[in-house]
This record gives sequence, C-alpha cells and structure tokens, in this order.
Amino acid sequence: MKPRQKIVVLSGAGISAESGIPTFRASDGLWENHRIEDVATPEAWERNPDLVQDFYNQRRKQALSVQPNAGHLALVKLEQFFDVTIITQNVDNLHEKAGSSTVLHLHGELFKSRSTSNPELIYDIEGWELKRGDLCEKGFQLRPHIVWFGEAVPMMDVALEVTDQADLFIVVGTSLNVYPAAGLVYAVRKGVPIYVVDPNSPTVHSRANVTFLAEPATTGLTKLADQLISTALAS
Repeated sequence: MKPRQKIVVLSGAGISAESGIPTFRASDGLWENHRIEDVATPEAWERNPDLVQDFYNQRRKQALSVQPNAGHLALVKLEQFFDVTIITQNVDNLHEKAGSSTVLHLHGELFKSRSTSNPELIYDIEGWELKRGDLCEKGFQLRPHIVWFGEAVPMMDVALEVTDQADLFIVVGTSLNVYPAAGLVYAVRKGVPIYVVDPNSPTVHSRANVTFLAEPATTGLTKLADQLISTALAS
C-alpha cells in the first residue's frame, strides 16, 4: 500500500471566528473590551490575577457555547485519506471537538491549567471556571495554560519539526502577521505545495507553489478538501 501523504495545517483565529469566537484585533489593541496588557501578559497576572482568571473563565464559558464549523469538519474528513497534523494558534478546542486526531496548540489551551511553580504540571479544567485557591499537587496556584504576550512559545520547535515533514501545507484563518507562528510557512521544504485559505489572502513572500483561496474557512476548506481527496482517489 502506498504511504499516505502528510498534510500539515496552520490554523488561526479566522476559522474559530466562523463558529462565533471573536478574534483579537490588534488594530484597536483590545480583546473583548480589555487591554491586552491587562489580561494576557505575565505582568497582568502578577498585578491582578483575579481579573485575568475571570477573563479566561468568560472565554471558556463562551467556547463551551459554540460548535465546530464546516472548516473544522473538512480537516477531519481529510484524515480518511491523509496523515493530518494541525498546528493551531487558537486556544479553543474546536479542532478536537470536531474530531481531529492530532492537534498541536502553539499558544496554549483554554481548557487546561498549569502550576505557577512548575510549567510541566498541567491539568484539564472541568467546565469553565478556574478560581483563586485552585492548586497544583505541589500546593501552588494554578494559572491558565496560555502562552501570554512576552512568553516563549514552547511548542515551536515541535511545530518546526512537523512542518519539515509536510508533503502539503495548508494555512487557514490567519493573517500571517503573528510570529513566530507565521514563520512556519517559510520552514516548509522547497517544492512542497502551500494552500492559503483566507478571504484576505495574506502575503506570503518569496515562496513558490502557493495557491490562494480567497474564501472563509467554511467554504474554502470544504472545496480544498474535496479537491485533494478527489486527486488522491484518482492516483
């Protein structure tokens, strides 16, 4: 049997927005009416941990109320014919909820917490609330398992390794302006096809074999998945 091609997907806020999760818009510097500096930095946590906890509690509650869309489901459909790994900048769990098997979260996971003393102590959050007094097994306060602005991106090295294995690379729902994640496009091996699905067609510099689908994830990924599956069945 012929080995299955490896598809690597880089997903961003646009695919989640189509399910009803608002995106962070850097143009006004606000996220859900909060300054980024007040809810998404280590300094914010030190200054006002209750505000930060409440902010992410509300994000969790919101995420529990939405469902995966046709874009998420198209990526699941690809798994029937390809080896698919999703590298996501999103902290929600919509890819997992849709049924995707292998999801790498670059910026952390909304439904997990971690110890403030040992970043390797990570726990699932049942429901939506994380409170002051919720402690790790060592007795330290738990914080959201989110990569805040100013923090290192610990999964980046793994993402680079996965990207280097891609036979086909798909970018969906991201402006390709947020680094280091945006740099993954330039880590794709020479000659590997790249598909960019986004209504705004973000710029990809100095790369060959790039195909743009200027559509939202729901329609663009559905069409692309059908096209790739059709080609796989014909070969």
